[in-house]
Amino acid sequence: MSEKEEKNSLRLEFLEQAQTLMTAGFALVAALAWNTAIQDLFKLLFPDQGSLFAKFLYAILITLIMIVVTRRLSKTIAALKSKIK
Repeated sequence: MSEKEEKNSLRLEFLEQAQTLMTAGFALVAALAWNTAIQDLFKLLFPDQGSLFAKFLYAILITLIMIVVTRRLSKTIAALKSKIK
């Protein structure tokens, strides 16, 4: 590998890592924003902010959403992998 190819390879690797880190960072910010929005919605629906019921309902709802999204993504990825092979 020539010196120029090595520099380009290193630059590409750096940019790919930067993209991964930035994507993860923005995903975290988006998740926190959604968390705040959903919590505020629950506070509106359940005025007693300290309600244990509301907190458990929120945790269960978020868990169910995560399960559904994860399963659908897994099925989609598996289907795409089977088409590629």
